[in-house]
Amino acid sequence: MTRNATVEQLERQRQRRETRKRSSDDIRAARERLSGTTAIKPEFEYELLAMFARNEVGAAVTMPALSVIFALAAMFWAPVAEAVVWLGLVITAKVVLIENCRRFLAQPRDQIILATWRRRLMISELLNGTTWAGFALVGLDDALTMQPGAMFTSHVFLFATLIVVLAIRMSFGSTVMGILYAGTIPMTLVVVVRLLILGDPFYLALASMAAGVNVYFIFLAKGLHATAMSMLEFRAQKDALISELEEAQLLSDEARRRAEAANKAKSRFLATMSHELRTPLNAIMGFSEVMQNEVMGPIGSPLYKEYAGNIHDSGKHLLNLINEILDLSRIEAGRYELHEEPLRIADIAEDCVRLLRLRAQSKTVEIVEDYDTGLSQVWADQRALRQICLNLLSNALKFTPKGGRITLTVGATTDGGQYLSVLDTGPGIPADEIPKVLQVFGQGSLAHENAEGGTGLGLPIVQNLIELHGGAFELLSELRKGTEAIITLPKQRILAAVPPLQPLGQERHRGGHARQSRHGRLRAIAS
Repeated sequence: MTRNATVEQLERQRQRRETRKRSSDDIRAARERLSGTTAIKPEFEYELLAMFARNEVGAAVTMPALSVIFALAAMFWAPVAEAVVWLGLVITAKVVLIENCRRFLAQPRDQIILATWRRRLMISELLNGTTWAGFALVGLDDALTMQPGAMFTSHVFLFATLIVVLAIRMSFGSTVMGILYAGTIPMTLVVVVRLLILGDPFYLALASMAAGVNVYFIFLAKGLHATAMSMLEFRAQKDALISELEEAQLLSDEARRRAEAANKAKSRFLATMSHELRTPLNAIMGFSEVMQNEVMGPIGSPLYKEYAGNIHDSGKHLLNLINEILDLSRIEAGRYELHEEPLRIADIAEDCVRLLRLRAQSKTVEIVEDYDTGLSQVWADQRALRQICLNLLSNALKFTPKGGRITLTVGATTDGGQYLSVLDTGPGIPADEIPKVLQVFGQGSLAHENAEGGTGLGLPIVQNLIELHGGAFELLSELRKGTEAIITLPKQRILAAVPPLQPLGQERHRGGHARQSRHGRLRAIAS
């Protein structure tokens, strides 16, 4: 599959994703218009109702147990029949509320009409709150005829009951403020009215406190409601982010898979075409060299001889380019095999300088060799290190002006490794172009101005080959101050000499002692 086809497919996937997102948004907006009457998003409103329903179902025994305790306490100042009737009404209303909550949780989410269920749960809570308000009416007929002590006890207990009920309903119903109002306001109103009827200043203050407590709990409930909303919004944002990351990862995996497939196809193509490209090039170079040297006789025209030389040079340049591309392709595909052996970096550097010395002399460029003669051998691929050294020296010769100098250094690093450095006196490379020249086919601005040109593959090949050895490549340059290319082999590649197991000259001495001991034991056995 071509690159354009891959890009088009990714674009189609992105468009389909955007279309699905718009459709989903439209559906949610329509559902909100049809089934929602509040400013809360429908998905948030469902979660808030579900939180309320789960709280009620999870604490289904709490309120009935409290109502039993309050009914028993009310029997001390109110008729038993009234307390029992009130207890039955409270438990019945609570059963209705819990049953509606369970039905809400059991119904599939996509089949729930929020407006209907919000109204149903609010009516159930209103019924529950009204029955709890009936606690203030228990024993109301006998309230005025009670002894002052009994009256005080009953009304203080009633006030305490109101606070307990308000606290519980606030913790359960704060997720839906309408339900909270339906469950708390009826009882507060009835308690306030009963206290006001008594007309005593103490009870008036108690009524004011009851109203204030309700208002205070409503403010607390609004804070809890805002916290729940923030939690839902953060969770929705997190889910959306996770979804986007998963989709991006899928697209990235698909793009990477296609890129790997394309890279493998490129490698197979180059491997297949290498023979097809090299065979005619070798023929072109061979016949053009024969014509240039006039092996079969004079050509006749000097211009034809010059043309034959141009053909030979062009073929040689193209063959070198093909070899570099194939080498880089094998390295990237992981098919470049290292044939490692013990060798000395200085020996390879000397051979490379010998190959390029005539070219340097033609440009009047001096090559200075600075080798540390006491270095140990390294375990590396001779062909790879030779190609690294030749590429670095060729680059230095290419950009060093006439009369310049190239310094080739081989030495040891501070951590026990070895390095090879090629330092020239060329014009240097701008700092912002160094990453570019290390890329495949990357060339700096000076390469276009240089007459010799280049393919932009030398330095990437150097970097890949030294990384195959576990080493590092560093390019240091500054405008008008030259360029230094450094390759480093790690300590693990150095072959250190193994010291002898015992000092030299003592082998025979120790052997004599051993033979004497053995002879002594034999004599002892014989005697």
